[in-house]
Amino acid sequence: MPIKIKDSLPAQQVLENENIFVMTEFRAMHQDIRPLNVLVMNLMPNKEITETQLLRKLSNTPLQVNVELLQTQSYTPTHVDQSHLESFYTTFDQVKDRKFDGMIITGAPLDYVKFEDVAYWKEICTIFEWTKTHVHSTFFLCWACFAALYYFYGLERFDREEKLSGVYSHTILKPTSPLFRGFDDVFYAPHSRAMGIAREKIENTPGLELMAYSDEAGVSIVKTEDSRRFFVALHAEYDADTLANEYYRDLNKGMNPKIPAHYFPDDDPAKAPIVNWRSTGQLLYTNWLNYYVYQSTPYDVMSIGDK
Repeated sequence: MPIKIKDSLPAQQVLENENIFVMTEFRAMHQDIRPLNVLVMNLMPNKEITETQLLRKLSNTPLQVNVELLQTQSYTPTHVDQSHLESFYTTFDQVKDRKFDGMIITGAPLDYVKFEDVAYWKEICTIFEWTKTHVHSTFFLCWACFAALYYFYGLERFDREEKLSGVYSHTILKPTSPLFRGFDDVFYAPHSRAMGIAREKIENTPGLELMAYSDEAGVSIVKTEDSRRFFVALHAEYDADTLANEYYRDLNKGMNPKIPAHYFPDDDPAKAPIVNWRSTGQLLYTNWLNYYVYQSTPYDVMSIGDK
Protein backbone atom coordinates (compact mmCIF):
# COMPACT_ATOMS: atom_id res chain seq x y z
CA MET A 1 0.00 0.00 0.00
CA PRO A 2 1.18 3.59 -0.53
CA ILE A 3 2.20 5.93 2.24
CA LYS A 4 0.28 9.18 2.52
CA ILE A 5 2.27 12.39 3.03
CA LYS A 6 1.66 16.12 3.19
CA ASP A 7 1.39 17.91 -0.14
CA SER A 8 4.78 19.15 -1.43
CA LEU A 9 6.83 17.42 1.25
CA PRO A 10 10.47 17.56 0.00
CA ALA A 11 10.94 13.84 0.62
CA GLN A 12 8.30 13.05 -2.00
CA GLN A 13 10.65 13.33 -4.98
CA VAL A 14 13.39 11.31 -3.28
CA LEU A 15 10.99 8.50 -2.41
CA GLU A 16 9.43 8.45 -5.87
CA ASN A 17 12.91 8.21 -7.42
CA GLU A 18 13.40 5.08 -5.31
CA ASN A 19 10.15 3.63 -6.69
CA ILE A 20 8.42 4.00 -3.32
CA PHE A 21 4.81 4.84 -3.95
CA VAL A 22 3.68 7.91 -2.03
CA MET A 23 0.27 9.53 -2.08
CA THR A 24 -0.31 13.19 -1.34
CA GLU A 25 -3.20 14.30 0.83
CA PHE A 26 -4.93 15.74 -2.23
CA ARG A 27 -4.85 12.43 -4.09
CA ALA A 28 -5.89 10.50 -0.99
CA MET A 29 -8.97 12.68 -0.60
CA HIS A 30 -10.03 12.26 -4.22
CA GLN A 31 -9.29 8.59 -4.89
CA ASP A 32 -11.94 5.99 -5.46
CA ILE A 33 -11.33 2.50 -4.10
CA ARG A 34 -13.02 -0.74 -5.01
CA PRO A 35 -12.14 -4.45 -4.65
CA LEU A 36 -9.84 -5.96 -7.28
CA ASN A 37 -11.23 -8.72 -9.47
CA VAL A 38 -8.67 -11.42 -10.27
CA LEU A 39 -9.34 -14.48 -12.42
CA VAL A 40 -7.17 -17.60 -11.99
CA MET A 41 -7.16 -20.19 -14.78
CA ASN A 42 -5.89 -23.31 -13.07
CA LEU A 43 -4.53 -25.85 -15.56
CA MET A 44 -2.70 -28.03 -13.02
CA PRO A 45 -3.99 -31.56 -12.34
CA ASN A 46 -4.06 -31.17 -8.57
CA LYS A 47 -6.33 -28.15 -8.45
CA GLU A 48 -6.53 -27.76 -4.70
CA ILE A 49 -2.78 -27.59 -4.11
CA THR A 50 -2.28 -24.95 -6.80
CA GLU A 51 -5.28 -22.97 -5.57
CA THR A 52 -3.88 -22.86 -2.07
CA GLN A 53 -0.39 -21.86 -3.20
CA LEU A 54 -1.64 -18.96 -5.32
CA LEU A 55 -4.28 -17.74 -2.90
CA ARG A 56 -1.70 -17.69 -0.13
CA LYS A 57 0.42 -15.26 -2.17
CA LEU A 58 -2.50 -13.10 -3.31
CA SER A 59 -3.70 -12.72 0.26
CA ASN A 60 -0.49 -11.07 1.47
CA THR A 61 -1.85 -7.57 0.93
CA PRO A 62 -4.32 -5.24 2.67
CA LEU A 63 -6.21 -4.94 -0.62
CA GLN A 64 -9.57 -6.64 -0.98
CA VAL A 65 -9.19 -9.12 -3.82
CA ASN A 66 -12.12 -11.03 -5.31
CA VAL A 67 -10.71 -14.24 -6.81
CA GLU A 68 -12.56 -16.48 -9.26
CA LEU A 69 -11.33 -19.83 -10.55
CA LEU A 70 -11.56 -20.78 -14.21
CA GLN A 71 -11.40 -24.24 -15.79
CA THR A 72 -11.23 -25.37 -19.40
CA GLN A 73 -14.54 -26.21 -20.99
CA SER A 74 -13.10 -27.94 -24.07
CA TYR A 75 -11.23 -30.47 -21.90
CA THR A 76 -12.34 -32.22 -18.73
CA PRO A 77 -9.45 -33.01 -16.36
CA THR A 78 -9.35 -36.58 -15.07
CA HIS A 79 -7.31 -36.14 -11.88
CA VAL A 80 -9.72 -33.93 -9.96
CA ASP A 81 -13.03 -34.44 -8.18
CA GLN A 82 -15.72 -33.19 -10.55
CA SER A 83 -17.79 -31.95 -7.63
CA HIS A 84 -14.90 -29.64 -6.73
CA LEU A 85 -14.92 -28.16 -10.23
CA GLU A 86 -18.70 -27.80 -10.20
CA SER A 87 -18.66 -26.09 -6.81
CA PHE A 88 -15.77 -23.68 -7.21
CA TYR A 89 -14.92 -23.23 -10.89
CA THR A 90 -16.46 -21.36 -13.74
CA THR A 91 -15.97 -21.58 -17.51
CA PHE A 92 -14.96 -19.03 -20.10
CA ASP A 93 -18.48 -18.72 -21.49
CA GLN A 94 -19.61 -17.56 -18.06
CA VAL A 95 -17.01 -14.77 -17.73
CA LYS A 96 -16.22 -13.72 -21.30
CA ASP A 97 -18.47 -10.65 -21.14
CA ARG A 98 -16.87 -9.39 -17.92
CA LYS A 99 -13.60 -7.55 -17.30
CA PHE A 100 -10.92 -8.26 -14.71
CA ASP A 101 -8.16 -6.25 -13.08
CA GLY A 102 -5.76 -9.18 -13.11
CA MET A 103 -5.51 -12.74 -14.32
CA ILE A 104 -3.16 -15.64 -13.59
CA ILE A 105 -2.88 -18.56 -16.01
CA THR A 106 -0.98 -21.45 -14.49
CA GLY A 107 1.38 -24.01 -15.87
CA ALA A 108 0.37 -27.50 -16.98
CA PRO A 109 2.20 -30.85 -17.21
CA LEU A 110 2.66 -30.63 -20.97
CA ASP A 111 6.40 -30.99 -21.44
CA TYR A 112 7.38 -32.19 -24.94
CA VAL A 113 3.83 -31.68 -26.24
CA LYS A 114 3.61 -29.24 -29.14
CA PHE A 115 1.35 -26.32 -28.38
CA GLU A 116 -0.96 -27.08 -31.30
CA ASP A 117 -1.35 -30.65 -30.05
CA VAL A 118 -2.64 -29.60 -26.62
CA ALA A 119 -6.27 -30.72 -26.27
CA TYR A 120 -7.46 -27.24 -25.27
CA TRP A 121 -5.07 -25.14 -27.38
CA LYS A 122 -7.83 -23.41 -29.36
CA GLU A 123 -9.60 -22.45 -26.15
CA ILE A 124 -6.35 -21.14 -24.63
CA CYS A 125 -5.72 -19.04 -27.75
CA THR A 126 -9.21 -17.58 -27.47
CA ILE A 127 -8.57 -16.68 -23.83
CA PHE A 128 -5.13 -15.23 -24.62
CA GLU A 129 -6.73 -12.97 -27.23
CA TRP A 130 -9.57 -12.07 -24.85
CA THR A 131 -7.09 -10.82 -22.23
CA LYS A 132 -6.06 -8.02 -24.60
CA THR A 133 -9.37 -6.26 -24.05
CA HIS A 134 -10.76 -7.77 -20.86
CA VAL A 135 -7.83 -8.00 -18.42
CA HIS A 136 -5.68 -5.13 -17.19
CA SER A 137 -2.59 -7.23 -16.33
CA THR A 138 -2.06 -10.94 -16.96
CA PHE A 139 0.45 -13.21 -15.19
CA PHE A 140 1.43 -16.22 -17.33
CA LEU A 141 3.04 -18.93 -15.20
CA CYS A 142 5.43 -21.71 -16.33
CA TRP A 143 3.83 -23.58 -19.29
CA ALA A 144 1.46 -20.66 -19.87
CA CYS A 145 4.49 -18.36 -19.96
CA PHE A 146 6.00 -20.18 -22.96
CA ALA A 147 2.61 -20.71 -24.59
CA ALA A 148 1.84 -16.98 -24.36
CA LEU A 149 5.26 -15.96 -25.73
CA TYR A 150 4.56 -18.28 -28.66
CA TYR A 151 1.02 -17.01 -29.20
CA PHE A 152 1.66 -13.27 -28.88
CA TYR A 153 5.15 -13.07 -30.39
CA GLY A 154 5.72 -16.29 -32.32
CA LEU A 155 8.71 -17.16 -30.10
CA GLU A 156 9.55 -20.85 -30.30
CA ARG A 157 10.54 -22.68 -27.13
CA PHE A 158 13.23 -25.33 -26.94
CA ASP A 159 12.83 -28.66 -25.18
CA ARG A 160 15.44 -29.87 -22.71
CA GLU A 161 16.71 -33.43 -22.85
CA GLU A 162 16.30 -33.64 -19.09
CA LYS A 163 13.73 -31.91 -16.94
CA LEU A 164 14.92 -28.83 -15.11
CA SER A 165 14.09 -29.36 -11.46
CA GLY A 166 15.51 -27.59 -8.44
CA VAL A 167 15.99 -24.27 -6.69
CA TYR A 168 18.15 -21.84 -8.66
CA SER A 169 19.71 -18.45 -8.11
CA HIS A 170 18.55 -15.53 -10.26
CA THR A 171 20.02 -12.17 -11.12
CA ILE A 172 17.74 -9.13 -11.30
CA LEU A 173 18.33 -7.26 -14.55
CA LYS A 174 15.95 -4.35 -13.84
CA PRO A 175 16.73 -3.53 -10.18
CA THR A 176 14.70 -0.30 -10.16
CA SER A 177 11.53 -2.06 -11.28
CA PRO A 178 8.68 -2.03 -8.73
CA LEU A 179 8.31 -5.74 -9.47
CA PHE A 180 11.46 -6.34 -7.41
CA ARG A 181 10.64 -4.00 -4.57
CA GLY A 182 12.17 -5.59 -1.45
CA PHE A 183 14.10 -8.28 -3.36
CA ASP A 184 17.73 -9.09 -2.75
CA ASP A 185 20.05 -8.54 -5.72
CA VAL A 186 20.21 -12.31 -6.15
CA PHE A 187 17.12 -14.33 -5.31
CA TYR A 188 16.21 -18.02 -5.29
CA ALA A 189 13.19 -19.80 -6.69
CA PRO A 190 12.16 -23.29 -7.82
CA HIS A 191 11.84 -24.41 -11.45
CA SER A 192 10.11 -27.55 -12.68
CA ARG A 193 9.92 -27.85 -16.47
CA ALA A 194 11.53 -29.33 -19.55
CA MET A 195 11.16 -26.32 -21.82
CA GLY A 196 12.89 -22.98 -22.12
CA ILE A 197 13.45 -20.05 -24.44
CA ALA A 198 16.66 -18.50 -25.71
CA ARG A 199 17.66 -15.24 -24.04
CA GLU A 200 18.43 -13.55 -27.36
CA LYS A 201 14.89 -14.17 -28.58
CA ILE A 202 13.53 -12.14 -25.70
CA GLU A 203 16.12 -9.39 -26.01
CA ASN A 204 15.56 -9.08 -29.77
CA THR A 205 11.77 -8.83 -29.54
CA PRO A 206 10.44 -5.24 -29.44
CA GLY A 207 8.12 -4.57 -26.54
CA LEU A 208 9.58 -7.24 -24.24
CA GLU A 209 11.82 -6.70 -21.22
CA LEU A 210 13.98 -9.43 -19.70
CA MET A 211 13.63 -8.85 -15.97
CA ALA A 212 15.43 -11.78 -14.31
CA TYR A 213 17.81 -14.46 -15.54
CA SER A 214 19.43 -17.56 -14.08
CA ASP A 215 22.75 -18.91 -15.30
CA GLU A 216 21.47 -22.45 -14.74
CA ALA A 217 17.73 -22.11 -15.37
CA GLY A 218 17.86 -19.46 -18.12
CA VAL A 219 15.14 -16.91 -18.87
CA SER A 220 13.00 -16.61 -15.75
CA ILE A 221 10.89 -13.43 -15.74
CA VAL A 222 9.87 -11.33 -18.75
CA LYS A 223 7.29 -8.58 -19.04
CA THR A 224 5.93 -6.28 -21.69
CA GLU A 225 7.03 -2.67 -21.61
CA ASP A 226 3.47 -1.59 -20.87
CA SER A 227 3.29 -4.09 -17.97
CA ARG A 228 0.12 -5.66 -19.32
CA ARG A 229 1.71 -9.12 -19.50
CA PHE A 230 4.14 -10.92 -17.21
CA PHE A 231 5.80 -14.16 -18.32
CA VAL A 232 7.14 -16.07 -15.30
CA ALA A 233 8.96 -19.37 -15.83
CA LEU A 234 9.74 -20.00 -12.16
CA HIS A 235 7.54 -21.23 -9.30
CA ALA A 236 7.97 -18.81 -6.41
CA GLU A 237 4.60 -19.96 -5.07
CA TYR A 238 5.76 -23.57 -4.47
CA ASP A 239 5.45 -25.10 -1.02
CA ALA A 240 8.48 -26.54 0.75
CA ASP A 241 7.62 -30.10 -0.31
CA THR A 242 6.36 -29.52 -3.87
CA LEU A 243 9.60 -30.48 -5.63
CA ALA A 244 10.01 -33.45 -3.28
CA ASN A 245 6.51 -34.69 -4.08
CA GLU A 246 7.20 -34.36 -7.81
CA TYR A 247 10.50 -36.21 -7.43
CA TYR A 248 8.94 -39.14 -5.54
CA ARG A 249 5.99 -39.24 -7.94
CA ASP A 250 8.32 -39.62 -10.93
CA LEU A 251 10.50 -42.08 -9.01
CA ASN A 252 7.49 -44.27 -8.26
CA LYS A 253 6.61 -44.21 -11.95
CA GLY A 254 10.00 -45.68 -12.77
CA MET A 255 11.16 -42.54 -14.57
CA ASN A 256 14.56 -42.41 -12.80
CA PRO A 257 14.40 -38.63 -12.19
CA LYS A 258 17.41 -36.61 -11.13
CA ILE A 259 17.44 -35.31 -7.57
CA PRO A 260 16.21 -31.68 -7.68
CA ALA A 261 19.22 -29.37 -7.77
CA HIS A 262 20.14 -27.22 -4.75
CA TYR A 263 17.09 -28.48 -2.89
CA PHE A 264 17.75 -31.33 -0.46
CA PRO A 265 20.64 -30.64 1.95
CA ASP A 266 23.68 -32.58 0.67
CA ASP A 267 21.45 -33.81 -2.17
CA ASP A 268 20.00 -36.31 0.27
CA PRO A 269 16.25 -36.87 -0.26
CA ALA A 270 16.01 -38.16 3.30
CA LYS A 271 16.72 -34.65 4.57
CA ALA A 272 14.00 -32.02 4.67
CA PRO A 273 14.61 -29.15 2.21
CA ILE A 274 15.31 -25.69 3.57
CA VAL A 275 13.08 -23.05 1.97
CA ASN A 276 15.03 -20.04 0.68
CA TRP A 277 12.38 -18.68 -1.69
CA ARG A 278 9.39 -17.98 0.58
CA SER A 279 9.97 -14.20 0.76
CA THR A 280 10.56 -14.12 -3.00
CA GLY A 281 7.15 -15.65 -3.57
CA GLN A 282 5.40 -13.24 -1.26
CA LEU A 283 7.09 -10.21 -2.80
CA LEU A 284 6.64 -11.27 -6.43
CA TYR A 285 2.88 -11.70 -6.24
CA THR A 286 2.34 -8.80 -3.86
CA ASN A 287 4.35 -6.41 -6.02
CA TRP A 288 2.53 -7.50 -9.16
CA LEU A 289 -0.82 -7.04 -7.47
CA ASN A 290 0.03 -3.73 -5.78
CA TYR A 291 2.02 -1.95 -8.49
CA TYR A 292 0.80 -3.40 -11.76
CA VAL A 293 -2.82 -4.11 -10.96
CA TYR A 294 -4.08 -1.94 -8.12
CA GLN A 295 -2.10 1.22 -8.90
CA SER A 296 -2.92 1.37 -12.60
CA THR A 297 -6.21 -0.41 -13.24
CA PRO A 298 -9.16 1.86 -14.10
CA TYR A 299 -11.71 2.47 -11.36
CA ASP A 300 -14.47 1.73 -13.86
CA VAL A 301 -13.86 -1.97 -14.41
CA MET A 302 -15.71 -1.91 -17.73
CA SER A 303 -13.15 0.52 -19.16
CA ILE A 304 -10.35 -2.03 -18.78
CA GLY A 305 -8.80 -2.69 -22.16
CA ASP A 306 -10.06 0.54 -23.72
CA LYS A 307 -7.42 2.31 -25.78
